[in-house]
Order: sequence, then C-alpha cells, then structure tokens
Amino acid sequence: MNVSVKGAHRPKDVILHADFFYWRYGVSYRDLEEIMAERGIRVDHATLNRWVERYAGQVAEDARRRKRPTERSWRMDETYIKVKGLWVYLYRAVDKFGKTLDFLLSKRRNKPAAIKFLARAMEVNGLPRKIVIDRSAANTQGIKNINRMLKRFGCSIPIQMVRIKYLNNLVEQDGRFIKSRMRPMLGFKSFTAAASTIAGIELVNMIRKGQFRPELRPFQQFCLLAG
Repeated sequence: MNVSVKGAHRPKDVILHADFFYWRYGVSYRDLEEIMAERGIRVDHATLNRWVERYAGQVAEDARRRKRPTERSWRMDETYIKVKGLWVYLYRAVDKFGKTLDFLLSKRRNKPAAIKFLARAMEVNGLPRKIVIDRSAANTQGIKNINRMLKRFGCSIPIQMVRIKYLNNLVEQDGRFIKSRMRPMLGFKSFTAAASTIAGIELVNMIRKGQFRPELRPFQQFCLLAG
C-alpha cells in the first residue's frame, strides 16, 4: 500500500518515523514532541496526534493481509479498553505460536461483535481448525453461529471449540503487551482515535514477532508496508 501524505507539511519519512516511534515505544504525544525536537524536527503534539489518527488505519489494514501464513489453531480473547470514560472491547486472536491473526475494537461485547471479529479474521487467515476461548458466552455463541453458517455452505467439518481458560494464557499475555504500550498515552478521547492507535500498536507488534520481513530492521519493514 502506498500511503499518501499529500497536504502534510513534513516529508513522508519524518511522519512515518514519528508514527512508528509512538506505536513501538508507547510514549505520550508531548514526549514524542520532545524526542522529535532533539532530532532537529519541530512539530507540535497536536500535529503528531493527527498523523497517528490519519495513517495508522491505512497501513495496518493493508498489513494484516500481507503477513506470513499462520497456524490453524487459534487463541481468541477480548480485553477492556477505556475510551472517553467508557469501556469498549478489543477482540484479538493469535495462533498457537503467538503470531497475531487479527484484532478489532468494538463498542459491544456480544454475539454480533464476536461473529464480526471471527468473520474478519477468517477473511485473511482462512478457516481455523480449532479455536480456544475462555468461558465467554458471547464468543461461544459466535463460534456456534459461524459453524451453522459453514454447515449451510456445505462444510461438513465444524471448527472445534475448546473452552479452557488456562490454554488461553498465550493471547492474554500478548494482550497485556498491547495494553502496556497504551499506559503512557494518557487515555483516548474518541473511539476513532483509539482504533487508529491500537491498529498501529498491533502492526508494530506483528513486525516485532517477525510476521513480515524479519531479515530487515523493524523500521525498514514498516516503511515497506507503508509504501
């Protein structure tokens, strides 16, 4: 994907460097403003905020389709994120080796949200053989609904559902890493801002796990994904 920075008052490499640094190290916008100034680039924190919100979703949406193939044994979970004083839900899935499959920020934690996330994950990762979840009723109903749809389309082998909490430690630990990157960011003012920022954090986490071009340095991989 070739991310266009038309209309921006800074070169593309400056914008990408600022965004990557923000997502990878979880600094605040004011910290990032100071870091950029140390490198001779004067840019205010409000502009940095706009760069993150504008470009994160574009790069991450394309990158999730370009990652290396993953295993068909999934671990699925959702975690709480606070946005403007309200709780929303970050749905995530990794494979049995901890590689990120997909993610989705949702205003609801219910069966439709679980179905939406599963459909999104299967679109780019294919059909899983097995999905491990905790005791979530919404996720249970979501997987059952997907299996009913698969049966209607002639798929005779359903997705195996395993409801054992300790087997889901892998995705829970990975989710804690994502949330640790958010703590210095001082909260989210809108759902859109949260979704964009989380997309960027998830993307650099996939780069860190070697899901694209591990022979290259992380920032090089990010620049290639951004075009």
